[in-house]
Amino acid sequence: MGLNKVYQLANFASQSDETRGRLYDEPESSTRSPFQRDRDRVLHSGAFRRLIHKTQVFIAHVGDYYRTRLTHSLEVAQIARSISRELKVNEDLAETLALCHDLGHTPFGHAGEDALNAAMQNHGGFDHNAQSLRIVTHLEQRYANFDGLNLTWETLEGLVKHNGPVVSVDNPISHAPYAIRKYSEKHDLELNGHAGIEAQIAAISDDIAYNNHDIDDGLRAGLFTADDLLELPLVGDIFSQVMTIYPDLEPRRLRHEVIRRLISEMVSDVVAETQKRIRENNIQSAADIRGLSHPVAEFSAGMQESHLALKKFLHAKMYRHYEVNRSMSKARRVVTDLFNLFYDEPELLPEEWLVLCDAPGSEKTARIICDYIAGMTDRFAVEEHKTLFNLSEHNYR
Repeated sequence: MGLNKVYQLANFASQSDETRGRLYDEPESSTRSPFQRDRDRVLHSGAFRRLIHKTQVFIAHVGDYYRTRLTHSLEVAQIARSISRELKVNEDLAETLALCHDLGHTPFGHAGEDALNAAMQNHGGFDHNAQSLRIVTHLEQRYANFDGLNLTWETLEGLVKHNGPVVSVDNPISHAPYAIRKYSEKHDLELNGHAGIEAQIAAISDDIAYNNHDIDDGLRAGLFTADDLLELPLVGDIFSQVMTIYPDLEPRRLRHEVIRRLISEMVSDVVAETQKRIRENNIQSAADIRGLSHPVAEFSAGMQESHLALKKFLHAKMYRHYEVNRSMSKARRVVTDLFNLFYDEPELLPEEWLVLCDAPGSEKTARIICDYIAGMTDRFAVEEHKTLFNLSEHNYR
């Protein structure tokens, strides 16, 4: 696997020269394919840079060695490229989707998202996947002729369908998150079907990266031990295997060796299962993949069982650990306090945000406040809270 060779893309891959194009017409680049251009626009965006100070599980100030949204996105991109290369599909598109899939995350990870969603319940709610779409189609303002990054249809489709189809008989477009409803009024992303294979690869790569780096971060933080993992399917087997081969291996090397092997096992499983599903469904084109009622890039049944067991373990031992709970409780209060204050007194917003608002308490004003808070890094949110709620802090920058 992973040979460094030039290959022709499979017939079910997304072909750069067959892209459905961009919402706003632009001359194509003479040096980059459309999907390479999308990737570069994401890399140069302000939202991507801010991911360096946005939380995965640990709030950014806890330590420099824990993952952030930026390092996570880079790890997802590496895994997505490896799987795409083996399946002979479009690496550039898979990489782009991996890099932009978390752009819409709030400060403080899912705790911040939960708090912002609760605050926005009367104004359409908040969803980080939908916010990613809002960022790349509206909030990034870098170009003279349009808002957003004007990414290709395939990138936008893959981004909005990161978790599968958005619309169904039981879930009409009226129930979709605000940003998706708004954008669908002018651009049809075919929300009722599955995305192309590259988007599916980016999504499964997200799961692989997330679980494995949370093992690393959880062990590093002392939230659980290697012995705690020995009873888990696959993970425990690999730990036992490595400890048998290297009985005196120091904990740091043991951790990295296990995770390296675990990622390799998961990647190999996804490749094999995807190839199997492509054969079984007689997939001949990208349209065939979009026309299926189920994804093709998935774990096998056995690997899915191991994956879910690991997720259950991490939820109990890490995400619900009392130290993490305490940190996330404070995070939710920071986000809630900021939203309520700006909602009651929008004149406290920075001038460039205030001019976008209308009447206090309106849906438009609430959405602008939501955009402002969602774009904050962990440390900026903490500093903003301190400035606005601590009487000893000055209010000038």
